[in-house]
Amino acid sequence: MTSSQANTVVDDFELDYVEMYVRDMDEQVVLWRDSYGFVEAAVGGSPEQGFRATVMSQGAMRLVLTEATAERHPASDYVLAHGDGIANIALRTGDVRSAFRQAVDNGAQVLAEPVEHAGDDVAVSATVSGFGDVVHTLVQRRSGQEAGLPAGFRPFPGSAAPTEPVADGLRLLEIDHFAVCANVGELDAIVELYERSFGFDEIFTERIVVGSQAMLSKVVQSKSGEVTFTILQPDPAADPGQIDEFLKNHVGSGVQHVAFAADDVVRSVGALAGRGVEFLTTPDAYYSLLKQRISLSKHSLESLHELNVLVDEDHAGQLFQIFARSTHPRRTLFFEVIERCGAQTFGSSNIKALYEAVEMERLAHQNDSL
Repeated sequence: MTSSQANTVVDDFELDYVEMYVRDMDEQVVLWRDSYGFVEAAVGGSPEQGFRATVMSQGAMRLVLTEATAERHPASDYVLAHGDGIANIALRTGDVRSAFRQAVDNGAQVLAEPVEHAGDDVAVSATVSGFGDVVHTLVQRRSGQEAGLPAGFRPFPGSAAPTEPVADGLRLLEIDHFAVCANVGELDAIVELYERSFGFDEIFTERIVVGSQAMLSKVVQSKSGEVTFTILQPDPAADPGQIDEFLKNHVGSGVQHVAFAADDVVRSVGALAGRGVEFLTTPDAYYSLLKQRISLSKHSLESLHELNVLVDEDHAGQLFQIFARSTHPRRTLFFEVIERCGAQTFGSSNIKALYEAVEMERLAHQNDSL
């Protein structure tokens, strides 16, 4: 395969759906419906297949909640090892066979060879390895570039993803990025895998220091700009911190958080809080200093302070973001809400402030456990 042919294959990688392996699908359906405003769009699985699953939908997002009903299904081992977590990030492309061959030729492991499907919107799919136990199903759709259901799933009659704000103002649009925690020594290897196998570009790098702790961060993004991984690795020269704790509790590399894009962070975070979602708090001093360094383009300082939303800016604009408090039994996976007003990066000050907020939460939890 020539370089120009490779670029043709990987330029159009977009996010198709995200699959979580879960211990209790019914419990998770209630969480995502009642707390985060997703709707049930489809069901899949059977006793013969060893799993049952529900697709939850909102905006452009399709979140598949999969529970193993037989030990032979990979969700069984995954949940035993990691607890509930992101297990499959499906990537849509116009030519699965070519994308599969390029990925495998450049280091990805074969998990499922390309197969044709009949009777639904998926024409061809294949599965290859990603980082840790996270895999990528490569999806080629007959309909073109719209996100859809996994192969073999059955839509709920009349189901449709909410595209306008619901009664309380909640409106989440799409997944902005995934944050990945990597073991020491894996950061560069993961970046190289996504550059070579999937044609991603490294777009950001930083070393973040908080007290005696530090982490290394690199961001890779598909050429379409639709799939972004922020990869975090502990700095082995610094004291252990939250990334080390994730790796210990998750048992290896994996997705630490998923960032949901909103068109109005204040409205949506307020609605989520009203639904019972708890967010990390930010010291008052942050907002006292904020007005000295940034002239807000949207939202008032008072509304951001009230909800603990952070704000930063880059050369292209501003971004607003906040972390939800983790409800995971292992305190690993959690979620973020982000609004971009032109900003294209992640805001160096925000990354440090978010790290500090999570660190405060981690230490408080340790003290409560004593």
